[in-house]
Amino acid sequence: MRSLPASDDRTPLFSRAAVVASCVGFILIGALQALYGPAIPAFRDEFGLTPSTAGLGLSAHFVGGVAGVLVFDRLFGRADAAGRIGNRKLLGGSYLLMAVGAAGFALAPAWPAALAMALVAGLGFGGIDYGLNQLFAVGFGRRSTAMLNVLNAHFGIGAILGPALIGLVGADRYTAVFLGFAALTLPLLLCLAGVRDEAPPRAADGGDGADGRAGGDDAARDGGGGGDDAARDGGGGGDDADGGDEAEARRARARSRSLATVLGAFVLLYVLHVGIEAGVGGWEPTHLETVGYGATAAASATSVYWLMMTVGRFLVVPLALRWPARSIIVVSCAGMTGCLLLAAVPASAPYAYAGVGLFIAPIFPTGLPWLNDAAPRARRAGALVIAASMVGGVAAGPALGKAIELSGIRAVPLILAAVSAVCLATTVWLIRATATRPAAATRPAATAGPSPAEARGPRV
Repeated sequence: MRSLPASDDRTPLFSRAAVVASCVGFILIGALQALYGPAIPAFRDEFGLTPSTAGLGLSAHFVGGVAGVLVFDRLFGRADAAGRIGNRKLLGGSYLLMAVGAAGFALAPAWPAALAMALVAGLGFGGIDYGLNQLFAVGFGRRSTAMLNVLNAHFGIGAILGPALIGLVGADRYTAVFLGFAALTLPLLLCLAGVRDEAPPRAADGGDGADGRAGGDDAARDGGGGGDDAARDGGGGGDDADGGDEAEARRARARSRSLATVLGAFVLLYVLHVGIEAGVGGWEPTHLETVGYGATAAASATSVYWLMMTVGRFLVVPLALRWPARSIIVVSCAGMTGCLLLAAVPASAPYAYAGVGLFIAPIFPTGLPWLNDAAPRARRAGALVIAASMVGGVAAGPALGKAIELSGIRAVPLILAAVSAVCLATTVWLIRATATRPAAATRPAATAGPSPAEARGPRV
């Protein structure tokens, strides 16, 4: 994130109009992602496609989304100021790509051209998803977690409205829906004037800000004795310098190892919980029908699951103002695991799946501020976990399908519960790994570990 001089930090990152426009933008990207599936019958009729080929539209969208996250992060996080883009260019370019891609998809004369336009729309989707999540994670101070949940709740609103609109007008009129979507995207460009063009400094960017706790504690433990070693090696300045260099090298290696491990744990948490989210949405109807529910009841229960995900993000807003992100996520993972186990009981399955939606809802938006706080010097951490979450959503279908082939459809909730238990264990580990430990601070002065400034993790 680009940093402003301290004198400008009082300027809000978003005006009120820009906050509203951002929420509308998330409604639109939620709707866009959800439009492809209901329109598949029309794709097949118009272009003469097989079901698998028609499903490539959504795959192209997701590929574009991952590429958009990585490309815009590359441009947004460049070290040289000349090649770096600001917040407005990031969001404006993403909105334009999404509008052009959606319009091109609607008007494409052949399926390969339509896939190319879905990829373009996905690039814009990824840029908006990455850009707004990153900016909301740092732009509202202690309210950032709450605001991220509000933002992502609007994604859920779009995901509900998109299929409903296709059902209302008919799949054969998908071109009008995609064109209308593109037209609704363009006015959001006018609200970008309310977005400050540079993000506020992250916690570790200030001279005396929070240190990178992902590496600082390990560095203190592994390298804190370096000064003692140097003192024991002799009074000569050369020996002191050699001992200090060696200790600093050990601290740097410890910071790098710890930071990489913490980032890997966050990536695992995001891949797995988004995989659960997609797995429940995809397999809940089949599981409910297998255990005796009718097709209509199963479809309705799945709709309630998606609705509860949206409701859950709104409900957690007041909690996020009172409780730290790590506490919310560990409770969410525990509740999600319990509900999935309860879903294995046929009589309670529909209600348990609704509970899964409620508990899983806060994890994605709440984890981003925690990540920024745990690894403030990891410049590209946010892009990494957002891209990983998209990969998790794509990979969940084939992976879960293979597990179901081996275990049967009735095992769906138990398989997902096992994955959820891994999410819970990962969260517990992250809480311990990123907690501030007082050990270094309580040592005698001569043996104290590195200062907060020295203990910051490296930029990645």
